[in-house]
Amino acid sequence: MHLADGIVPVDMALAGYAASAALTGVALSRINRLPDPGAGVPRAAMLVTVFFAASLIAIPVPPASAHLILAGLMGVCLGWYAMPAIMVGLFLQAVMFGHGGITTLGLNGLIFGLPALGAFALWARIGGRWPDLAAAFAGGGAVLLALALFAGTVLLGLPASVDPAAERLALVALVTAHLPLVLAEGVIVLVLLRVLRRVEPRLLTHA
Repeated sequence: MHLADGIVPVDMALAGYAASAALTGVALSRINRLPDPGAGVPRAAMLVTVFFAASLIAIPVPPASAHLILAGLMGVCLGWYAMPAIMVGLFLQAVMFGHGGITTLGLNGLIFGLPALGAFALWARIGGRWPDLAAAFAGGGAVLLALALFAGTVLLGLPASVDPAAERLALVALVTAHLPLVLAEGVIVLVLLRVLRRVEPRLLTHA
């Protein structure tokens, strides 16, 4: 679900950089208001490693392959730290393994960052009362939102020379291949947060 270089027009890629920079700026501003802004950095570094490593495990789902996204987990465990952490993880994925492009880094940041912040908001709102429900919806919902953002971005950036019908068919196939991840990540985040609530609840206290 990473946008590669050249898949969207230059102006759209630049707009993505501007939007992700603004969102990262808001996140950093919120983090700087905390009594100890640096306290969440080790946790963010740990989860960047998990986010990065998860992208290397490809699961064949004909007609494509998929990998865990974990944006929901990032959002719940990191809060506002999730946005800069995801930008770092996406940059490393792009330069080291070619997952996503450098020119589309801003757009990819939005595709994964917005679902993470949405999961953070959901957890903050109902996680205290219905933790299991919030965890499952944060995990699966983040994947659904990322899929919608990816598909919408590709369709908006479609060059005139590309057959729209063929491109839509390819997008449908890609989105369908990732739908099992909605259930999988919902279950994974639910199980992980259950464990964390029992053994290390401080990891769920975030910005």
